[in-house]
Amino acid sequence: MNNDLSFDQQHLWHPYSSMTKPLPMVKVKSACGVRLKLDDGRELIDGMSSWWSAIHGYNHPALNAAVTGQLENMAHVMFGGITHQPAIDLGRLLVELTPEPLQQVFYADSGSVAVEVAIKMAVQYWQSQRKPGKHKLLAFMHGYHGDTFGAMAVTDPVNGMHHLFSHVLAQHVFAPCPTPAFGQPCEEEDLATVKRLLSEHQHELAAVIIEPIVQGAGGMRFYSADYLRALRQLCDQHQVLLIADEIATGFGRTGELFACHHANISPDILCLGKAITGGYMSFAATLCSEKVAKGISEGEAGVFMHGPTFMANPLTCATAIASIRLLLNQDWRSNIQRIQAGLEAGLAPARELASVADVRVLGAIGVIEMQEPVNMAVIQPAFVEAGIWVRPFGRLVYVMPPYVISDADLATLTTKMLQVIQII
Repeated sequence: MNNDLSFDQQHLWHPYSSMTKPLPMVKVKSACGVRLKLDDGRELIDGMSSWWSAIHGYNHPALNAAVTGQLENMAHVMFGGITHQPAIDLGRLLVELTPEPLQQVFYADSGSVAVEVAIKMAVQYWQSQRKPGKHKLLAFMHGYHGDTFGAMAVTDPVNGMHHLFSHVLAQHVFAPCPTPAFGQPCEEEDLATVKRLLSEHQHELAAVIIEPIVQGAGGMRFYSADYLRALRQLCDQHQVLLIADEIATGFGRTGELFACHHANISPDILCLGKAITGGYMSFAATLCSEKVAKGISEGEAGVFMHGPTFMANPLTCATAIASIRLLLNQDWRSNIQRIQAGLEAGLAPARELASVADVRVLGAIGVIEMQEPVNMAVIQPAFVEAGIWVRPFGRLVYVMPPYVISDADLATLTTKMLQVIQII
């Protein structure tokens, strides 16, 4: 085992890591339910759902069956000139579940690629409308949309993770992050700046891109549904498309099936990913309205100019269908409310700690915001020693547990989180 970890440390690059100052690493041997079993025999309660994707936990029989069943037919076939039943069935499901105007589905490889596709859709739409000047996006401070170049360009350029690349990224327009908290009304002054920016830049804006209700990796901020509703109206008023990035929030995480449902709005373009396959495989989808699809298809190119090699991979489509049906065939809403109640009760004592700036919970998302950034080299091993898997970033110690977590495991998870943040 030590030789394996040594090789890993010397040769394998992990997300946001240094090859000269690597952080501590643990080796997972297997995973089942909400437990990660380490190579040394220890077990950890998973609080991260493998970056918010493994909503049904690990090694789920229904998802395993979907994978093995599809393997008996075919693992992959190109989508150019060919279609197949899993792609058709998944498309039907997504069109049925998402807001009604979204009727066209484009399959992609990952969340970041789904965002790239959305940006290209918006730009090509206006190109087809003979308004090529409308090629920029309006994005939000504390927003995060991925690590590829188009996605980086619409991620917060100051507080985000990509400022080193600002000189080579496309330059877009940024508005302040939404300020009214979730459940609070949105006042006129909360919209003043975004109104002004839309008015000033509408001639060059193809779309507004936003994470509905929850700004994820940019700060875990929960904002008012009224703000999102007003933004939809402003986009219509200024003839700008609205892109909703629901890669992190889709499939029940916030207490609604999709976060847009909190505001009862439909975007022109919707990005889905992460939980779409229950964390089994990398996969994503970008949906758009008939207006956008028709506008692109009747333009100069006559086609949408994008086509990933593994687009609509049958294995991922079959798994996505199984994951979504597994979610829908249970009282998922009550289950999320159960998790929310457990997180609220378990994390509440953190508000009394001088080292804590804020505690907030929405759906199956629980956040402890510290006064100062955490030391990952210290806090990560402490969480492992406590028997839980929590992966903080910056000042945020947060959890998004699998939906199958029991009340007892949830209580253990939150109790251990509190113990660790008090001793580091």
